[in-house]
Amino acid sequence: MSIKGKTAVITGSNSGIGLGVATELARLGANVVLNSFTDREEDHALAAELAEAHGVQARYIKADMSSPEECRALVEQAGVCDILVNNAGIQHVEPIESFPVEKWNAIIAINLSSAFHTTAAALPMMRKAGWGRVVNIASAHGLTASPFKSAYVAAKHGVVGLTKVTALETAEEPITANAVCPGYVLTPLVEAQIPDQMAAHNMDRETVIREVMLERQPSRQFATTEQLGGTVAFLCSDAAAQITGTTISVDGGWTAL
Repeated sequence: MSIKGKTAVITGSNSGIGLGVATELARLGANVVLNSFTDREEDHALAAELAEAHGVQARYIKADMSSPEECRALVEQAGVCDILVNNAGIQHVEPIESFPVEKWNAIIAINLSSAFHTTAAALPMMRKAGWGRVVNIASAHGLTASPFKSAYVAAKHGVVGLTKVTALETAEEPITANAVCPGYVLTPLVEAQIPDQMAAHNMDRETVIREVMLERQPSRQFATTEQLGGTVAFLCSDAAAQITGTTISVDGGWTAL
């Protein structure tokens, strides 16, 4: 995939999609910088495990993606950023009229503004290196909407717009910017919700997945973190050198409806 020896900074990457992306990039020979807002022994151990398993350099850097200063410091502390994957995100579900202002501000900060700050810090490094890839993890909700998710949908639409602007500003350089738009992905967080949904709807596991959780995903299958990792890896490859400013949906047909 032509990324051996490159350095990838992946935000929100000590679990779920971010870890899946980091694992795949490391498997292909990229050095990786993991990130989250915690600073636990297991966070650093996770980086050590990736390094040992794939023979690459891996480190963990704590940074709170709600802080502009820490977003930029993450990239600066990494020292090198050939590949930037903006993945960090949070969610809150509530009608607009009762949506807590602090939740709105936090979602916009972490899901959208963090990508602006990390990109601003990374682009000079990419230009100096003469190569770069920015991959923003948006969502099917970056292309469509659902009720009660005003902040998340607004943020993810913003991520898609930011991706397009980044692509246009780097169009004549060997730097690309694209957004990946997953539907429902089987992460540990989603897995933990399944028993509660089974109890609430009095359904078995497979039925609650197909009829409740994946109601809007025509394939009736979760995307996997490994599939998301492979999609990001493709966008970082030479084969994708002329793919920029666009979105790739990994949503089982959700946005085809």
